[in-house]
Amino acid sequence: MPSAHPLRPGPLGIAGLLALLLTGPARADIDLGALSAFSSDSPTSPIPKGLVLGGAFIGGQARYQHQDDTMLPIPGGLYFGENLMYLGDRARYYLSRDGNLSTYAFGRLRFGNLDPDDDRFFDGMNKRKGEFEAGFGADLVTPYALLTLRATSDVTGTSKGQEIMAWANFPIIRGPLLVMPGAGLMLRSHNLANYYFGGVSDNEVAPGRSQWNTGTTISPMASIIGSYRFSPNWIGGFGVNYELYDNDIADSPLVQHDGELYAGVGLGYIW
Repeated sequence: MPSAHPLRPGPLGIAGLLALLLTGPARADIDLGALSAFSSDSPTSPIPKGLVLGGAFIGGQARYQHQDDTMLPIPGGLYFGENLMYLGDRARYYLSRDGNLSTYAFGRLRFGNLDPDDDRFFDGMNKRKGEFEAGFGADLVTPYALLTLRATSDVTGTSKGQEIMAWANFPIIRGPLLVMPGAGLMLRSHNLANYYFGGVSDNEVAPGRSQWNTGTTISPMASIIGSYRFSPNWIGGFGVNYELYDNDIADSPLVQHDGELYAGVGLGYIW
């Protein structure tokens, strides 16, 4: 692998801009907060510090049958402090930094992704509402990769589910350019997977829609994200992420595809 930028903990930059790619009701997940390890005050750094205001244009696959694929612009503003990072629909607060190991508290708003009023196909389904999730995570910097482990749980009583993500990023930085492939696994409890990823309860059964229990699921994911610092104040970014669904999600009578692909580009102004 080409040599990466020296790995060190620190605040975040373009991760916030790219986090705009994540805001929305149904989206393949991706770990962006780990980019904090490569932040710099340099006016040419592709991972700057401070407030970024901008927007992104995203496109991707819908999760459920009779839902249209996404294609829309998203404006937004993100904040990055020394320890607190607000990334669109999620935030991190670093609790400790000990050499190459960092720990953090994590919070996320997961949007609802199914409304029976949207299409007659969903008649009789329970609306999938949004929830707030909270948990903890850790980053470990190694000579070859940045490893992240994160666990979260619904704290609003909506799905009553949990999620664990294990992720590895492989950053390459060349002057103002960052390119970072990554891959990981997402483990979801049966409550969360059934609520947001294709479960059909007994009281939701209808002709052409059989009862479906996803059980606990595990899905592999891959991504590539990047950024380019055009000037001290302007930065651009892109992201592509794909989740290959667990078979018990892909075979649901509600789900359209075997996986979920999203891509987008963004532009931000650094204050």
